[in-house]
Amino acid sequence: MTHPKKILIIATSAHDMGEGKGETGLWLEELTTPYYAFIDAGADVTLASIKGGEIPIDARSLNEEGEKPESVQRYEDDAAFQEAVRTSHCFSRLPASGYDAIFLPGGHGTMFDYPNSHALAEMVTETIESGRIVAAVCHGPAGLVSALSSDGTPLVKGRKVTGFTDGEERAVGLDEAVPFLLETRLKDLGADYSKGEDFSVYAVRDGGLITGQNPMSAGKTAELVMEALTERQAA
Repeated sequence: MTHPKKILIIATSAHDMGEGKGETGLWLEELTTPYYAFIDAGADVTLASIKGGEIPIDARSLNEEGEKPESVQRYEDDAAFQEAVRTSHCFSRLPASGYDAIFLPGGHGTMFDYPNSHALAEMVTETIESGRIVAAVCHGPAGLVSALSSDGTPLVKGRKVTGFTDGEERAVGLDEAVPFLLETRLKDLGADYSKGEDFSVYAVRDGGLITGQNPMSAGKTAELVMEALTERQAA
């Protein structure tokens, strides 16, 4: 008998960009689409955030009726999931070894708290080096930039990754608001960065490291996670 795959989702706790640059948070689709993909596949999902408690949701990710992604609409009808978002666990109080995969959804909030979390960087490294799965989508790869391999080099060095492009950042008008451009930073760290057309579906897998480019890529990223977990279970 196989046990359910255990996945830890870690969201941002940052609700503003500071210096009067505006409010921010989680991009909702990047949580809801993978969450339901995992749940529907029979996985056991735990929702956490950097600080714990209520996860801030970027208001720009709440579309008008009829324009919402299916997973967002499903979330809005799911009282239990909404309660989990209001009362998320503090991720650092959870054992990384207890999960088969960790997933980092994006939203601009991640640019302000993921890179500064030493505990997150350590969890990412521990998870990858133990042969388990780390996945991130859109700005979620900001959670990879401070992680170091056991030899002290950047974890992403030489690894295939993607993430929100510099062009996409300029297109949404927040290239001056973020502390760094994610594509540029990943390249500077030595990552083998690739991308699709701006705002197209694009995701890449490098062993246990899986990344998606933008909100539209959340479903593809989740698909690759489940594929990797199935392979790992069969090995």
